[in-house]
Amino acid sequence: MCGRYASFRRVQALEDAFRIAEVAQDARLLPESWNVAPTDPVRMVVERADRETGEISRQLQAAKWGLVPSWAKDPSVGNRMINARAETLLDKGAYRKAFAQRRALLPADGYYEWQRPRPGALTKAKQPFYIHPAEDEPLALAGLYEFWRDPSKAADDPARWLVTTTVVTTDASEPLAHIHDRQPLMLRPDAWDAWLDPAVGAEDAADLLRAPAPELVATEVSTRVNKVGNNGPELIEPEGPSTPAP
Repeated sequence: MCGRYASFRRVQALEDAFRIAEVAQDARLLPESWNVAPTDPVRMVVERADRETGEISRQLQAAKWGLVPSWAKDPSVGNRMINARAETLLDKGAYRKAFAQRRALLPADGYYEWQRPRPGALTKAKQPFYIHPAEDEPLALAGLYEFWRDPSKAADDPARWLVTTTVVTTDASEPLAHIHDRQPLMLRPDAWDAWLDPAVGAEDAADLLRAPAPELVATEVSTRVNKVGNNGPELIEPEGPSTPAP
């Protein structure tokens, strides 16, 4: 799964790395975070058409982490939909339409995963790892997004629309499987265009679900990251060995 990640790169760096043409004001104002948690507002890269001209542009938008399908009765369902399994995107009704039409990339600097203690270990506490690129490049977590309209708000109320997102997960690569059996689907730059292109349908996008992940390093870090209220660069400081995970 993916339940916590870090996103502290400045907007200008994201604009350059992802070739972003437009930045929404709410996305620009989001603070840097070393402990992004479910239900937090997050940045996502999308390609959307202008309502008047129809011209498609690459944009940096903000969304709430936890996908709320358009047909949901209330937004609380999003609390249970922070991740979407890559293996079932074509089958599950909650994700099928978004996978076909609303794919996103969630910029991250790394993500966290927790390893269960080995049998016979003196502690029952899980060990957190910060998993990040081997090089100083942003990660692109594959995501989906949706729009949910609040029926209690007036048609002219700008707050009537809730934009939400989910992180696509897949089986962990062999070097990371000893930490956890799942990992976020991370796309390399050569796959970004096809993933974001709304003209690429679900069947073609499904080929990208098997794309190789970038080179990663897994670093043992402090259990301070366990608390969502803790936030700062100290959370990613090594407290144990770092292991390459190609």
